[in-house]
Amino acid sequence: MKIRLLVVGKTKEKEIQSGIDEYLKRLTRYINFQMEVIPDVKVSKKMSSGEVKILEGKEILKRLDKDVLILLDEKGKEFTSVGFARWIENQQMNSTKQLTFLIGGAYGFSEEVYQRATSKIALSKMTFTHQMIRLIFIEQLYRAFTIIKGEKYHHV
Repeated sequence: MKIRLLVVGKTKEKEIQSGIDEYLKRLTRYINFQMEVIPDVKVSKKMSSGEVKILEGKEILKRLDKDVLILLDEKGKEFTSVGFARWIENQQMNSTKQLTFLIGGAYGFSEEVYQRATSKIALSKMTFTHQMIRLIFIEQLYRAFTIIKGEKYHHV
């Protein structure tokens, strides 16, 4: 199985990027993982948040094929870390070829992206910046694989 993470816009804070790089290095020992950055949409002051979401949505949809698309969305299903690990393990056992997770821009997703999604996962009831959630998600993915392998990273 492959896992791909699509994100809108570059990670701007170097401290967050440093953490992402560390967990990417760790994660690739367990799974074929790719993080792809979708360039920011050129926004004018006259554009509404809805217009920005539509433009970002078009860029997102161009990058999808037959992917199983999971949105990281505040209204999604919540898991414990162990529950998320079991969910990932089930995807592997069901012969899912590629999971594509998506972190949208500051305004969220367009309706077209919501319609294309297979499911939604919430990482917390709290709100985080779309920059920070990248690091949090990649760490949780790494944690899931250490749980699956029975390693000591996750303490019960």
